Amino acid sequence: MMWQYKYSSAILASLIFTFAPTLALEINSVRISSSAVAQTTPNRRDEADRLLQESIQQLRQGRFREALETLQKILAIRREIGDKAGEGVTLTGIGLVYNNLGQYPKALEYDQQALAIHKQVGDSSGVGTTLNNIGEVYNNLGQYPKALEYFQQALAISKELGNRSGEGGTLNNIGAVYRNLRQYPKALEYFQQALAIVKEVGNRPGEGITLNNIGLVYVSLRQYPKALEYYQQALAIHKQVGNRSEEGTTLNNIGGVYDNLGQYPKALEYYQQALAISKEVGDRSGEGTTLNNIGEVYRNLGQYPKALEYYQQALAIHKQVGNRPMEGTTLSNIGSVYVSLGQYPKALEYYQQALAIHKQVGDRPGEGITLNNIGAVYRNLRQYPKALEYYQQALAIRKELGDSSGIRTTLDNIRALQEAQKQP
Repeated sequence: MMWQYKYSSAILASLIFTFAPTLALEINSVRISSSAVAQTTPNRRDEADRLLQESIQQLRQGRFREALETLQKILAIRREIGDKAGEGVTLTGIGLVYNNLGQYPKALEYDQQALAIHKQVGDSSGVGTTLNNIGEVYNNLGQYPKALEYFQQALAISKELGNRSGEGGTLNNIGAVYRNLRQYPKALEYFQQALAIVKEVGNRPGEGITLNNIGLVYVSLRQYPKALEYYQQALAIHKQVGNRSEEGTTLNNIGGVYDNLGQYPKALEYYQQALAISKEVGDRSGEGTTLNNIGEVYRNLGQYPKALEYYQQALAIHKQVGNRPMEGTTLSNIGSVYVSLGQYPKALEYYQQALAIHKQVGDRPGEGITLNNIGAVYRNLRQYPKALEYYQQALAIRKELGDSSGIRTTLDNIRALQEAQKQP
């Protein structure tokens, strides 16, 4: 029901294109003004710098709770030695972690603190980075106009500073918003601009990421040969530069194409490769995503016990790493298996758990999908008023988001429900 693609631009771009370079700049700009403090501060600064590299590694491996603990330690040190610039950067990092954990209000809280400090110390680059990350939070919340507003501000700053790499990263993120809005020509336009920039600056890892994202658009357009063409280009680059994490991402997405084509053995082949890499690099979040997708293949094959086995493994990982949005998605998928088995009370149980999480994290698109699915269960139970109630809630959310495809789906469901009610 819900295949989880791995989108390089959304979570990882702020790390690869923007977040990591800004951290490096902040380390180099720290100054000591007091001779009394100078004897002890360098050691503390060195400790913070060491922890910083540790946190970046943890972020790249999807070990978000560990990264959060490390960044909190860094924050305490930065405040202790009076390093305002470093404090701002660390707050940005904490906001990024909370975004990855799906704790969006918390992410915005830290991002806003970071933004105030970056402005206070005159760190324009930090301002741009944080605006970009705030845009990403709103993108995840399905508040796309708000996301675009922040991304455009970030883009303007990158252009003003001549930061071509940052410009490419934000163009990638704007492309992601338009893809979510299903404005695919617009998405491709921004991704192609991003691709031109990463090629210009010789950013091979960024080039691979952007090619992956273009492939995702062609998946949405159901132009699967075109999607595979871009994925294969991305895969070649990831292998060339030794980016194992992104190699796993693209292998996962290639598996998704074969899943959509109904070529399930081929899909499993790529998913298993992706899973092996996620385990190798310690990417627990990526491991959970791929386990979910393997479960989806077995669901499509009608092998429901096998599907549940993989979904439950995915669910355990999402809970372990605190990835609430993915937890909600997998709960919804488990509900869909029970629908296929005709076990409607069990399906409702999982759908309601998923719905609670979608509401908690502010995932409006996920909320709309799950409300629609609950409506379908009540239709199967011939509880037509209840079904209509949930369909109407789903329709309202999809209209709010401008989700034309989702609107059509729910309207079709309502029409089918009305027809069913006419039957004796």
